[in-house]
Amino acid sequence: MNDSKEFAVRQTNSTVAKLPLLAAIVALGGVADAVYLTVHHYTGEQVPCSIVAGCEQVLTSSYAEIFGIPLALFGAAAYFVAFSLAILAAFGNRLMWRLFGVQVVLMALFTAWLIYLQAFVIQAFCQFCLISAAITFTLFVIFLASKLAQKKTGQFK
Repeated sequence: MNDSKEFAVRQTNSTVAKLPLLAAIVALGGVADAVYLTVHHYTGEQVPCSIVAGCEQVLTSSYAEIFGIPLALFGAAAYFVAFSLAILAAFGNRLMWRLFGVQVVLMALFTAWLIYLQAFVIQAFCQFCLISAAITFTLFVIFLASKLAQKKTGQFK
């Protein structure tokens, strides 16, 4: 019975240790999405919107920039920071994982605000913005899963 419990703890610890690497890979998807939108912003090309209607309405709204800088550029920077912190955490730096957690909580809160703006203020959706939101919430869930698993196993207290 004791060997079985130890094996289960080792399995969980191994999974927890892999979560920062998974987060880094997911964050790269966010970098790609945000860079794509940033390039389209600066080149003036329309973003093809094939799943939902309203990309241009969202991307050209007054909410699409802060001080003349597209939100997508801020997103690319945020995803790159998340990627960097996750990579450092994957190599064993626990502090970087905590900072990653702070980063993704802030990203998730800002993303929730942006979804609110799309739904209730702009009343249109951008599929690439929704992909970014899904990536952000996935990063948040990965971090929460790591915390729950750590609490369960007593790892990283």
